[in-house]
Order: sequence, then C-alpha cells, then structure tokens
Amino acid sequence: MQMTFIGLLLPFLGTTFGSATVFFMKNRMNDNVQRALLGFAGGVMIAAGVWSLLIPAMSMSESMGRLAFIPALVGFILGVGFLFLLDTITPHLHAMAENPEGSKTLQGKISRTMMLFFAVTLHNIPEGMAVGVVFASFLNGTSTITAADALALSIGIAIQNFPEGAIISMPLRTEGNGKGKSFLYGTLSGAVEPVAAILTILLTSVILPFLPYLLAFAAGAMVYVVVEELIPEATRDEKTDICTIGFALGFALMMVLDVALG
Repeated sequence: MQMTFIGLLLPFLGTTFGSATVFFMKNRMNDNVQRALLGFAGGVMIAAGVWSLLIPAMSMSESMGRLAFIPALVGFILGVGFLFLLDTITPHLHAMAENPEGSKTLQGKISRTMMLFFAVTLHNIPEGMAVGVVFASFLNGTSTITAADALALSIGIAIQNFPEGAIISMPLRTEGNGKGKSFLYGTLSGAVEPVAAILTILLTSVILPFLPYLLAFAAGAMVYVVVEELIPEATRDEKTDICTIGFALGFALMMVLDVALG
C-alpha cells in the first residue's frame, strides 16, 4: 500500500520539483540539462510502454489465441488518437513557451497564464490515468504487472514532468508573474495526475474487463507524448547527441527495473 501511495505521488512531485526551479534560476533551465532529461524520460517511457503495458496487455488476452494482439492494437491506436485530438485543441507547451504572442492571438481574451495552465493540465490527465491503470492492474493481481513495472512507469512520468514543470513556471516568471504564483500554477497543473490515478483505481471493478485495452491505451498515449513532444523538443536545432545519450540511459534503466526487479 505504501508503494502504491508513493507511485501515485511521484508524477506530481516531478511537476512540483520542476516548477520549483523558478526559485533558483535566473532565466530558464540549462539547455543541455533539459535535453538530457527529456531524452531520458523518453527512453523510460518507450520501454515502459512496451514491457509494462503492451506486453502485459497481450498476455492478459492469451485466451484469444492468435488474435491476442487485438486488444493491444485497438487500445494503442485509441491512445494515440486521443492524444492527437487533445493536441489539436490545445497548443503545444514548448510552442506556447517560445511564442507567447502567438498563443495570445490564438486564444483571444484568455490570458496566456491561464492557457498554459489549462494546456498542461489536460496533458497530465492521461498520464495520471496511465499510472492508475498500471497500479490497478498490479493491485488486482490478475495480470503480469509487477510492483517494479508500476513504480518504473511512475518514475518515468515523474522525470518527464520535471522539465515540464520548469517549462511552465519559468515563462510565467518571465511574463512578469511573481515566483510564488509561477510556482503555484506549475504545481497545480500536476495535481490532476494523482486525482486521475486514484479515480481510475477506484473504478477498477468497472474497468477490469477492459484492462488490456486500457493498458494499451496508456501505452499509445505515452508513445505519442514521446514522439510528438519530448523528442522534438530535445533535438531542436539538430542538437541530438545529449538527447540520444539520455534516451539510451532511460531505456536501460527501465529494462533493469522491469527485468531484474520484476
């Protein structure tokens, strides 16, 4: 139970610690550090999507024989599609941070501060659901999901949320908001993750028949975030070396957690 509590809290703490960088940095996070963290988080999340989500989803559908891939396939496509739809109605976080005037034009009278908060909050809901689905599967004890799998996924999302929190709080500070207000908005944007995770766990009895689909849905959502947001941001201006090293280390860490501890 204690591990579950820690696992549900980790992604929120990642956002909180990232937002707290506004108190220590004059302008923004060091570019190389940000690229390394984004690449590292991408490696962890890709590995977690395969080993902790897609493979268990197919294992839970073994009774379907050669068609055991169907729940994983359907869930994965729906997860990618959901995040694609979400991105069409909310601007990309890095685009908003780098082009404040453009975001104001797009959203009319809505302040950029509120749009940053709204956008990242929406992006965090599927991540919270992903953590909730994995821990629900682990707590239920009817799948191959282990405590290490669930914790590794939480760590990966928390690492991703660290630079995300900084990307929110630092531009808000630059815009003229106080450090406390900038930190608060960044922190609150991550508060939806444990809430979404807890609600998902509470609905375990309802979602249990659909668990393979939901695991794959979470994998699709995570892969979309990595390909659409993390990697492009970490490799902008064709500076790929640090991101590649970070990605490899993140992938290796997830492999160790999933295989050696699972």
